[in-house]
Amino acid sequence: MINVLVVDDDAMVAELNRAYIGQIQGFNCCGTASTLKQAKEILFNSDTEVDLVLLDIYMQQENGLDLLPELRTAQSAVEVIIISSAADAENIKTSLHYGVVDYLIKPFQFPRFEEALTGWRQKKSLMDNQHYYQQSDVDLLIHGSPATQHDNKRLPKGLTPQTLRTLCQWIDAHPGHEFSTDELAAEVNISRVSCRKYLIWLAQINILFTSIHYGATGRPVYRYRLQPEYHSLLQQYCQ
Repeated sequence: MINVLVVDDDAMVAELNRAYIGQIQGFNCCGTASTLKQAKEILFNSDTEVDLVLLDIYMQQENGLDLLPELRTAQSAVEVIIISSAADAENIKTSLHYGVVDYLIKPFQFPRFEEALTGWRQKKSLMDNQHYYQQSDVDLLIHGSPATQHDNKRLPKGLTPQTLRTLCQWIDAHPGHEFSTDELAAEVNISRVSCRKYLIWLAQINILFTSIHYGATGRPVYRYRLQPEYHSLLQQYCQ
């Protein structure tokens, strides 16, 4: 199990990230911190084992990036993914300089979050289990998983053009409608598990926007809607 520490002073955002982590097999949110002092207490002065930090930059009178040189000075093995609304060149350059493994600009969708964590895990596994590398291994470490460089017209393994066409035709016919996995699966008469795979992929290529809602049970429900600017791309899959 990979332990993830969330460092964000916005309680709602921290809880959302915790929920997202819980959706990815093999990852566990081992704690949250709303200040750098709390984060350093967990990282340096507690028995909590942390493998990965999800770090915000803009915090109350603090800059999350100040944590990075301290981690490096301590020669900590903990890796960092930045999750922030900071989109300026200076913050991004500083983050990359200190070796963050990914950078997510708020707001983002769950598929991009999942890609960041699973992509890092793949690289970590490669580095932990190999002493010598082939060129393809080094390319993976430096340039990222081929899954992050997907071809929009090439379907992932397990998805079929026929089922995708059926789903896209329904979405095309209901362009302003927001729907859940269960609702769409019932409409087109396919299994929920199969439907979710297609929806995740359509969100990954930006055709669908994903939002998360909490019901009476407290369990998150993912809802999707068409992003109007990608309507023409959707229609390509309807043919």
